[in-house]
Amino acid sequence: TFCIFAENGSCYMDIHEIINKIYPIPETSMDKLTKHLSKVTYPKGHHILEAGKTETNIFFIEKGIVRAYIPVIGKEGSAIVSLKSYVDNQQGYESMELMEESELYLLKRKDLQELFKEDIHIANWGRKFAESEFMQTEERLISLLFTNASERYMKLIQNNPELLQRMPLECLASYLGITPVSLSRIRAKLKRML
Repeated sequence: TFCIFAENGSCYMDIHEIINKIYPIPETSMDKLTKHLSKVTYPKGHHILEAGKTETNIFFIEKGIVRAYIPVIGKEGSAIVSLKSYVDNQQGYESMELMEESELYLLKRKDLQELFKEDIHIANWGRKFAESEFMQTEERLISLLFTNASERYMKLIQNNPELLQRMPLECLASYLGITPVSLSRIRAKLKRML
């Protein structure tokens, strides 16, 4: 599952903002798409996706934060989707757990597939959605391969400083691809430098 960080850092992201952030669509197409969304609320600790299961729903985070058992963190404005289930209708690799009580928009894959057939704008949005999810995966992989842990931590502080208060240390360490002990050392070193 691949998640997008909200760029505006808001506590809530409206579903229109989330959809148009991926790819802007006309209001008539937006109306068709949003008619198929259901708003759901789940408690902290709820598993949205589970490894080894095929998840045919796509979730968009209005409020809350989620972590994957692979090194990914998502928050408001993020999409929660198992691309293996979305693309191939197969069991996913990962599990996703909500780290806060969260409000989500649920979209059934079968409904989205029907909308793709009847509305070219929604079909284009779906293509851009998949492309953006793959691009984030590539960026994440490149970051893990070509930057050191301190650089990744500095980027996290720069782009998503609120995660430092909202996520446990072990989750942040996992996201950065390091151990909690290594993260503590990096934080201590940076504190001494300041």
